[in-house]
Amino acid sequence: MTNARKLYASPNGDRWHLVRDASGEVLVRHEANLAAGGTVSDIAIADFLESGRGPEQQELLRLIGTLVADRPEP
Repeated sequence: MTNARKLYASPNGDRWHLVRDASGEVLVRHEANLAAGGTVSDIAIADFLESGRGPEQQELLRLIGTLVADRPEP
């Protein structure tokens, strides 16, 4: 079973999800739009973030930022 959280959907129909696969690994899953073949690919988080600074990467960084926002220092 795979757990997934939607990261971003582009105007052209591409979608990105943050997923935890059956082995427990956390990845970004890209689902290409139908015009591009509808292929699904899993990408390591580091590779995804290094691949550009598009809205999909910005959304992952925003999500990561929510994990540390408004937390008191120990």
